[in-house]
Amino acid sequence: MEKRAVAILAILEKKLEGATIALHFTSPLELLIATILSAQCTDKRVNEVTPSLFKRFRAAEHYARADPAVLEEMIRPTGFYKNKAKAIVGCCAKIVSDYGGAVPSTVEALTTLPGVGRKTANVVLGSAFGQNAIAVDTHVKRVAYRLGLTGESNPDKVESDLQALIPLHRWTQTSLLLILHGRHTCRARKPQCDSCAVSHLCDYFRISVRNGTEVSG
Repeated sequence: MEKRAVAILAILEKKLEGATIALHFTSPLELLIATILSAQCTDKRVNEVTPSLFKRFRAAEHYARADPAVLEEMIRPTGFYKNKAKAIVGCCAKIVSDYGGAVPSTVEALTTLPGVGRKTANVVLGSAFGQNAIAVDTHVKRVAYRLGLTGESNPDKVESDLQALIPLHRWTQTSLLLILHGRHTCRARKPQCDSCAVSHLCDYFRISVRNGTEVSG
């Protein structure tokens, strides 16, 4: 399976050359905030909200002492804004109290922050700190399952399965490639199997589409 995984990545790297994270940021803190906001929201909408947000709140301490009502109003377009505002304030308060105002750079430390799970932590580690990290969002989970790279639905187990298959130095890029492939081709409701560059290596296509039965994944 390792050889098939590497072959899939090679094809996607060629097709999606220059794949990078869609969220706009200039620091680990900005990416952390943007990733929290991206829950149940498009990256495009988050990128519309963050310029004014990042201009007003430049450091963790600024978010930690922010007026909740002001913060809520600024992030309202991203949805679930009350919960997100609470998470951001709590997260940044802990960054200030426990880490001297600097975003920590380990998954163990990041996941102690309010509103930060392994996916968010790995996004920050991979794209802001340049570490090797596989971030499993809904796209990565769906695409990895359909391709047959995992039989799991739990994100943490999917992450472990992918780590076992993918060379360490390709972990971060793997997440970015699977996310883009999931957004544009391997969509949740109508996967574009006819135009998929890796359909010949895909379990979903082999088992479901060729047999004329659609199986969700």
